[in-house]
Amino acid sequence: MNRNIPYGRQSIDRADVDAVVAALTSDWLTTGPAVVQFENAVSCAAGVDIPAVAVTSGTAALHTAYHAAGVRPGTEVVTSPLTFAATASTAALLGATIVFADVDAVTGNLDPDAAAAAASHRTAVVAGVDYAGVPVDATRLAVVAHDAGALFLEDAAHSLGSLLNGVPVGGLADVTTFSFFPTKNATTAEGGAVVTGDAALSDRARAFRNHGLVRDRARQRWPDEGPWHQEIADFGLNYRLPDVLAALGSSQLSRLGSFKARRNAVFERYRDGLSDLAGIELPRCPPNADPMWHLYPVRVPVEERRRIFEELRADGIGVQVNYIPVYWHPVFQDLGYRRGLCPVAEDWYRREISLPMHASLTVDDVDHVIEAVRKAIGA
Repeated sequence: MNRNIPYGRQSIDRADVDAVVAALTSDWLTTGPAVVQFENAVSCAAGVDIPAVAVTSGTAALHTAYHAAGVRPGTEVVTSPLTFAATASTAALLGATIVFADVDAVTGNLDPDAAAAAASHRTAVVAGVDYAGVPVDATRLAVVAHDAGALFLEDAAHSLGSLLNGVPVGGLADVTTFSFFPTKNATTAEGGAVVTGDAALSDRARAFRNHGLVRDRARQRWPDEGPWHQEIADFGLNYRLPDVLAALGSSQLSRLGSFKARRNAVFERYRDGLSDLAGIELPRCPPNADPMWHLYPVRVPVEERRRIFEELRADGIGVQVNYIPVYWHPVFQDLGYRRGLCPVAEDWYRREISLPMHASLTVDDVDHVIEAVRKAIGA
């Protein structure tokens, strides 16, 4: 019988369980002291002084960050199509027009030259996505955004723990969003966070995740009527993360270094076992990047991709494809987007297969994947 090796998997230990039990038996289940602790831990991992704003998912983090950045009807957001749809859909839900720009052929990240060509005076945000854990070219994308009078957002759903020029992801952009879904580099089961070094942006994000409620007397419109007084000056949503999930997140973040070391070891073993194969491209990154590898994306011949994918699945290898270009989805096609818009991203999609990549993979698991890939390729 074939063994089943999942594409992604959380790594839960006894300390994680104890942290959750402690939260469950405390006085707080919803947002409380464990959220404060988690927000401080996230900002520490990101190298930012202002506490992170914890929210219920990576999608909620994007929605919150775009709102805080001033994305509204009449504005544009420049972003990559090689991402999960939430990078674009959350901005579209705020009324923005999404302008897709092509990706770099080596990394799959947003190409700064393409982003510059797509930016205009209507651009509110340039949103780069750290594909597979490789940080975007933050220096150049920040210039592109700022030259357009916009903010630079880094969608770091894949890259918590990654570095660029020695700087942690989270300290590279005007605002950064993280995801803590179970397959990500650390998990809260479901959860996300917004990180920024801008106090005003942080305040707007914090209000948005709590219905837009304001309790600060200096910011209230009407005279204080008592300890219960609060106001909603701008619409928001309930994106509050519960303490019980934040407790898991803090425990997970304490092991972020070991997660990275294990993922890097998996990456290196894949590279050593597959680098001699003809007709397959392995993931690469710039020399100034130190990724925490979230995906292991390989690219194979277009005409062979489906066969290879199905043979690997049949062999118990939980491969995946990341991603269908966002504007291929019917909801964007109905808005007028057409295939062919970003040819590099479309070529990447047509050839890409993601091999299993997570901290729970054993050496035997990785070797089994290598053997199955070599067999499917015909080596």
